[in-house]
Amino acid sequence: MNNQYNPERETEADDFLNIAPVKEDWGGDGRGRMNLSGRRTAISPEYLPRQYQFFDTKIVPVEQGWRIKGMPDEVAFSKRKLLSWHDCGASTSRVTLQPQFKAPSGIFTFDLELFVLKGKIQIGEWQLSKHCYSFIPAGVKLGDWQVIGSEDVEILWMENGHAQYKNLQYNHPDAKLNEFIPVLDSKLLPWGRTDTVQFEVAKKKYLRKDSNGGGVWLIIILPHFDGKYPEIQCYNEEGYCLSGYCDVGDYRFVKDHYLYCPSFSIIPRHRTDEGGLFFIRVDRDLSRVGTVLSYEPGDT
Repeated sequence: MNNQYNPERETEADDFLNIAPVKEDWGGDGRGRMNLSGRRTAISPEYLPRQYQFFDTKIVPVEQGWRIKGMPDEVAFSKRKLLSWHDCGASTSRVTLQPQFKAPSGIFTFDLELFVLKGKIQIGEWQLSKHCYSFIPAGVKLGDWQVIGSEDVEILWMENGHAQYKNLQYNHPDAKLNEFIPVLDSKLLPWGRTDTVQFEVAKKKYLRKDSNGGGVWLIIILPHFDGKYPEIQCYNEEGYCLSGYCDVGDYRFVKDHYLYCPSFSIIPRHRTDEGGLFFIRVDRDLSRVGTVLSYEPGDT
């Protein structure tokens, strides 16, 4: 199959790569292309600046007849739980693909990130299983999709805009192929250090580092962790608990719970006796001084 761009068919693809990203509300310029600023969530239909939110994804309504926009009618419907979104179309969802799901090759019109929670799926030449990650830049041509086996596939599905699928058989000429991560099996990555004093006893696995120093990672908080103080987070963050737990103030952040933390939120003290594993996305470089601040509120 010819995978090259054909200039004569250029009009078939929209000029989607030139759409400006959302400017981050901490003062960033959007180069990380996550569009985590200014989001609404499943428990707050309006954006709440500086107010963190934790919730159980099991309580989120299921959209039963969901299909990726642009997919042919013969592609089976899927299920979606919309967790957070921005008016620009950027969103994070928990998507369930059923065993009969098959989709043709093509491109997405916006960047897409996938993190597999359960099951196995084939995308072109690559298989993604539990805790595999993929970053698909806009305009990168993918092979056919197919769920493998008889088990549903559950995916954290993260779009940075109004994503649409187009059945085009070539890469867009401006697609950022150098950023394409077809599949990354997190289980094969070594644990490294974190970038902040507050979590220096935790361990971290980078899945992707974007151009402004933010990125996507797994963090394991070790048993008997105590952050001792609240903290001010000068960036936007979203996360998902994969196992274990962490008490954030009075809230127990456990498996299948989601968090959205807008920039400059004051996050309560973190504690856990047993530890936990978490999937995290952040739109700023946490190694920079002043990005995460310990905070001890005064008496009132």
